[in-house]
Amino acid sequence: MAKILKKRILAPSIKEFIVSAPLIAQKALPGQFIVLRVSEEGERIPLTIAETFPEEGAVRIIFQEVGKTTKHLGLLKEGEEILDFVGPLGKPSEIEFFGNVVGIGGGVGTAVIYPVLKALKKKGNYLIGIIGARTKELLIMEEEIKEVCDEFYVTTDDGSYGKKGFVSDALQDLIKEGKKIERVIAIGPVPMMKAVCNLTKIYNIPTIVSLNPIMLDATGMCGVCRVEVGGETKFACVDGPEFDGHKVNFELLATRLKTYLKEEKISLEKFEKYSPMASPRGESE
Repeated sequence: MAKILKKRILAPSIKEFIVSAPLIAQKALPGQFIVLRVSEEGERIPLTIAETFPEEGAVRIIFQEVGKTTKHLGLLKEGEEILDFVGPLGKPSEIEFFGNVVGIGGGVGTAVIYPVLKALKKKGNYLIGIIGARTKELLIMEEEIKEVCDEFYVTTDDGSYGKKGFVSDALQDLIKEGKKIERVIAIGPVPMMKAVCNLTKIYNIPTIVSLNPIMLDATGMCGVCRVEVGGETKFACVDGPEFDGHKVNFELLATRLKTYLKEEKISLEKFEKYSPMASPRGESE
């Protein structure tokens, strides 16, 4: 059981929890994730650790309510407990001095890239941050990302804030300007990561992505999180979640993510219709 110490709404449907997890807080490194289960009947879902607080014995997770489990999770209040909270899992990010690094966060992927950028900054890298969302109100962690970067850009799909367009458009502008880029790290929706990789492949810029496929045991035993990288089957839970973006089969990943769309829709509808948890209880700020 992991107690929710603090809850905050960052944007519509996007929430932040500070969760008591002393052992995870001591051991977790940038890029690693946890797997949680809200209730005995619930599914297991992976969430990347956005930040750790070893002295307080707590970790920070940020998630978007997109299905039954994240909806259920978002309804929990401060002081309530998450049934299972397991980690740290996965391989840590490669943190070295690369030179000029562009860190790209799309949607809640911005929360995932934040600890990676902080660690890369400590290694002396020159950081260019690009974050994007569909609209201004869905942007998260703008000030935190900006603070850790040497250059910083924002894009929104509808142009309500920052540059109108996609994060890949902002990256394209930097490349056209002749900006020297030794490495790109892109984390966000699959189409976003695919677009970034398609662009950087043209210019032969090494690009790392963090994959978030359907996952169950997170130990490499069940094989549910398998992805194709460089023509080989990899398990995102133990071989990743970060991979060489130029080798990822994004089409297969996108197809596998849709495998249970029908069942997920039915599950969410039943939860919202029948569960007392789904009734309005107010929200903590």
